Amino acid sequence: MARQITAAEAAALIGDGKTVAVDGFIGFSLADDILCELEERFLREGRPRDLRLVNVAGLGGDGVRRGINHFAHRGMVSRLFCSNLSLANSIYPNVSRGDFALFMAPQGVMSHMMRAIAGKKAGVVTEVGLGTFVDPRRDGCRMNRKAWDSGEEVVQLVRLGGKEQLFFPSFGLDVCIIKGSTADENGNISMENEAFLLEQYDMAAATHNSGGLVLVQVDRMVPAQTMNAKDVVVPGCLVDYVIVGREENSRQQFVTEERWVEAFTGRVRIPLEQLPPVPLNIKKVMARRAAAEIKDGNFVNFGIGVPTLITSVLAEEKRLERVVLSIESGTIGGAPQSGLLTGAAYNADAMVKQPDIFDLYDGGGIDVACLGGAEFDRLGNVNVSRFGEKIPGPGGFINISQGAKKVCFMGSFTAGKSDIRVQNGRLCIVKDGEVCKFLREVGHITFSGEYANRKGGQEVYYITERAVFRLTPDGLLLIEIAPGAELKRDILDRMEFEPMIAPDLREMDAAFFAE
Repeated sequence: MARQITAAEAAALIGDGKTVAVDGFIGFSLADDILCELEERFLREGRPRDLRLVNVAGLGGDGVRRGINHFAHRGMVSRLFCSNLSLANSIYPNVSRGDFALFMAPQGVMSHMMRAIAGKKAGVVTEVGLGTFVDPRRDGCRMNRKAWDSGEEVVQLVRLGGKEQLFFPSFGLDVCIIKGSTADENGNISMENEAFLLEQYDMAAATHNSGGLVLVQVDRMVPAQTMNAKDVVVPGCLVDYVIVGREENSRQQFVTEERWVEAFTGRVRIPLEQLPPVPLNIKKVMARRAAAEIKDGNFVNFGIGVPTLITSVLAEEKRLERVVLSIESGTIGGAPQSGLLTGAAYNADAMVKQPDIFDLYDGGGIDVACLGGAEFDRLGNVNVSRFGEKIPGPGGFINISQGAKKVCFMGSFTAGKSDIRVQNGRLCIVKDGEVCKFLREVGHITFSGEYANRKGGQEVYYITERAVFRLTPDGLLLIEIAPGAELKRDILDRMEFEPMIAPDLREMDAAFFAE
């Protein structure tokens, strides 16, 4: 039977050098009351030290002080193995100083690792990551000098069935910290107020079978034997301690004033006509162009940033209910959200566990993926994972981009301060961004154009506000140019390489630039 304790008592159970898994997705399903007390204990006592921290998805809450940012103290962490740090602004100095070794793997691999540990499997074997920085022939998931100096290998190149594969060895977990909605007196955990299911069960099972402690933060307690068995996501036999979190640190998410957005839980639906229209700007142009690649009946995934605007574009075009949108958090159907609410969806049709949706993604279940892109090169490689000292990591990008039948990378043609408008149905570049994004060679490979070509059977597009490219075996081919853009001045002169140009180069559809 699970024992109820306080968050401070839970923090006191974690010893130096332990391998600790923390669950969450941005600010959703985040056991932040326990993490707050863990940080307070370290600041007060200098303990626990040298934690070997593991998390599956990016967890930052507000991007400054919640989630992984609680560990931004020298000596608190010796190793971090995760998929994303885009909301870990407080922890970047620790990475730069080399306070701990940082390894990053695809989010789907990290999610599947929980199942592998639970089942005492040797590890995860997958093609996901081949040709990218994950590949041992490149960086082998190492993201800082401390990781290289550690001599540790978290991924190996193997050959099975005549095919190259990546093998990620499993490891034990000493502690896991997860979040639920309700616990009964026997420790059974439900998720009715959460916006989706992650890998709470898998992480708890992995920790339990490793002989570790399972700590679960919930919003409330109820008497034993009052919960519907089908509502229980983590059975009490796996739970060691239950913590009822303080309201300010125990929420569905940390964006809205409401503790729970009911339309995210699946209990209620809202009219999607309430979704605000996207103003006509270059981001909407890109979202419209990408939406044109989505056909009725397609199963689709959106990445963060510009791609999330496609939800509103499809709603405006009365097409939202004719496609099925999904997010790697496990939501399927409805209207996926953006920003710090990424992962949730209004009116979702289904919510599956994160390891399960990555099975679908890795197996080629996505018809069209629309993902952000920060740097592109002549071979079609894309970088979204590392920019100097800024290390957002891949998240689910590698699983999604490698597995989709068609992938649209989206991003502005240049970066930096600019003034680029849509006027009278044309693109008007008053002041261009000073940072080139189409490089001869990207600094970090998160998507490998070479691997995509070698594997074959995948359509790849690179969509900007002024030009659209398609991946070919010989590199990038320019296929469309925006009305109002000049080929040499606005495109070719703003690239570090000269792309191939389609003999039937055409203008982007004028409708994309119209009110």
